[in-house]
Amino acid sequence: MPPLFASFLYVLLIFYLFRVDLKNESNGVSKAIWIPIAWMFLGGSRFVSQWLLLGAPVEHLDPMDIRTEGVPLDAAVFLALIVAGLIALLRRRIDWNGLITQNAWIWLFFAFCGMSMFWSDDPFVCFKRWIKSFGNVVMVLVILTEQRPYQALGVVLRRLAYVILPLSVLFIKYYPDLGRAYHMGQAMYTGVTFQKNSLGQACLFSGMYFFWELLFNRRKELEGGSGLPFHVYVIVLSMVAWLLRMADSATCILCLFLAVCFFSLGLLTSIRQKPGRIVAISVSCVAVYGLMSLVFDPMHAIISLLGREPNLTGRAPLWQQLLAMVQNPLVGVGYEMFWSGERMARIWATGAEILQAHNGYIDLYLNVGFVGVSLLVLSIISGLFKAIKYLHYEYSYAILRLSFIFISILYNWTEATFKPVSNMFILLLFGILEVSREHYCDESELVPIERFDNRITETV
Repeated sequence: MPPLFASFLYVLLIFYLFRVDLKNESNGVSKAIWIPIAWMFLGGSRFVSQWLLLGAPVEHLDPMDIRTEGVPLDAAVFLALIVAGLIALLRRRIDWNGLITQNAWIWLFFAFCGMSMFWSDDPFVCFKRWIKSFGNVVMVLVILTEQRPYQALGVVLRRLAYVILPLSVLFIKYYPDLGRAYHMGQAMYTGVTFQKNSLGQACLFSGMYFFWELLFNRRKELEGGSGLPFHVYVIVLSMVAWLLRMADSATCILCLFLAVCFFSLGLLTSIRQKPGRIVAISVSCVAVYGLMSLVFDPMHAIISLLGREPNLTGRAPLWQQLLAMVQNPLVGVGYEMFWSGERMARIWATGAEILQAHNGYIDLYLNVGFVGVSLLVLSIISGLFKAIKYLHYEYSYAILRLSFIFISILYNWTEATFKPVSNMFILLLFGILEVSREHYCDESELVPIERFDNRITETV
């Protein structure tokens, strides 16, 4: 098929998906939702400067420039989105005191990251990266302070999928100069993203949301369900499956499989009647894994099954090398400042041209030390308890929140995503942040678990 004709067909597909989505969208989502959509689109594909360089070979782009945020256009775009998000928040009736007290640990984490500029090598660069990372929080709050936050999240994730997935298929199949990159002589399928792991991450988000909505929300058991036709799920999930195969991202494939298993577990009647059991089962799985580790290495078997080396394709030796470079284990070298200056030169001199530790916890430890990692872990634990509480009131939405938290925890074992303009970090924040809903909905909008169970039972 000629590329031009294929482009026409894929653009028609995108317009059709948007038309169906707009037709089935209920009231309650404001125009401000386009702010996080734009932010997450850039974070999930390419920055504006990279889009303007579309077609340029990857090796002609200086990753150090991207890392040091030396492109004024990108800085201006992200700053404009942050300001727009803050304006949208200031126009809403938000209980700021409650927002701070209910999420004390995550605010302490970001406050500590901001303070780290005072002992960093370059305080101004550290400050810029911190502002950019705080933009993730602004985008999450724009969604959470919508009249119907979960419906708003659905709008964001669906529209991102409707653009990123079809364009990625188009780029890979018909525009190889745009949708493929080469590393050490091997082709990597990247689609509209800048590298294959980013493409896998986009597929992971889309797959998680559409599987969740298909299993929990399609028949409008809950108020605010999108009611999408079944063939839309087939189209989107087919693209997810094909792109995951092309990206060959083992982490994303495993995470999506575990997310679907988690959703399936949540559909069991015994779990719905006593939601606390899903937490007990999850803890039991961790305990069983720990006991198995005393006899053999289950991770070795899982990694081999996914077609990867037991050392996670060179990650384990890299982690040892990076940990040996730690200078201040307590507070680190400044937020997002490890990968810069002399340290970066030393790492690249070994032939490893990388910009992250490929482990979110080690990467965070290198930057903000034990204190920073501890504050984030406490934020996640606090968020887990809040999500568990909602299992008794908004069951399906609580399941989605828990899946975001669990998958983010797992994903960061092989990739670092606690970073500025990170969609995985945004979904983690969506799972752990708590916003009082008394200003955005009536008590009648909360669906007790008993009513949810009855409606599920009637339709199964």
